[in-house]
Amino acid sequence: MINRVKEKLEIALEDWEMMKTASEIDNEEYAERFELHFYEFIDELKLWYQHVEQPPLTIEEAENLSEIREMIDRLPAPLELNFLTELELIIEGEDRVRYD
Repeated sequence: MINRVKEKLEIALEDWEMMKTASEIDNEEYAERFELHFYEFIDELKLWYQHVEQPPLTIEEAENLSEIREMIDRLPAPLELNFLTELELIIEGEDRVRYD
């Protein structure tokens, strides 16, 4: 199950890189793709978390899991806060509210 999370992360990171190098015309399309794939990654993370035998109860505990630490290490600095916010919502059992 963690492999699906990692696959979704890779797709989102590819979109992030494309967004950085895209022309102004294409940038909006890549931004939308990135957002879609980032939240697919978060959805997979949530599914994985729900199947962890002893899930962490705090964000600090979660950050100490090797799988989570590996993801954080892969994220560009501008995405870390978004990731940690989403992770905290998962731990607290809250659904995210998206505004499009």
